[in-house]
Order: sequence, then C-alpha cells, then structure tokens
Amino acid sequence: MHLEDINWAGFYLNQQDEELLLGPFQGKVACTNIPFGKGVCGTSASERATLVVEDVDQFDGHIACDAASRSEVVCPIVVEERLIGVLDIDSPSLKRFDNEDAKGLEKLVDTLITATDFD
Repeated sequence: MHLEDINWAGFYLNQQDEELLLGPFQGKVACTNIPFGKGVCGTSASERATLVVEDVDQFDGHIACDAASRSEVVCPIVVEERLIGVLDIDSPSLKRFDNEDAKGLEKLVDTLITATDFD
C-alpha cells in the first residue's frame, strides 16, 4: 500500500477507555492526549468505526493539531472487542481520502493485529 500526499501518520493508544495518548508517529509534533468522543480520532475511538473526513474544517469538534492538515482518515484498532487505539493519517489536501483508502487501511490494521501480541 502506498499513500501519497500525506503530512502526518501515526497511532493514538487507548488509555483506560477515557482518552487516546499519542504513540509512534511521523510528522509535526501533534496533540498528545485526545478525549474519547472529541475530534476525529476520539470519535473514531468511541464509535469504533473508520472515519473518512474530506474537509476537517467541516468536522464538528475537529482538533487542529497541525493547521496544514485538510483531510483525514482514522481507523480503529480493535482486538476481541477491546480498543487498542487508532491509526490516524492526515493530508494537506482536501478530499484526499476515500472509501478505498479506508478499506486498505482497515486491511493494514488487520495485518498489524494478526502480527502483534496484544495480551
């Protein structure tokens, strides 16, 4: 899988089902803590659903960690109904991501889950 036009990619990890804590990432320094239900990442975590946001400025409650980001896709990492965290990918372009990207990232997360011991 190859994604072009990306300015941030990383993981936020579940902290006691209350907030996400910044994990490994590549890009500018980002928000370190995101409450469940807040922003794209917190909403994805609380709903346990992949979110594709064409324009982050139109997402109610968006948390702007990098003003250059214009669109975003967030995929939850769920193992045996337990949320481990989310994979967050940002782009400086509007409408950068689509459902095909989301499906590819979900497959990537499934591969990560299979290759990792989350006990």
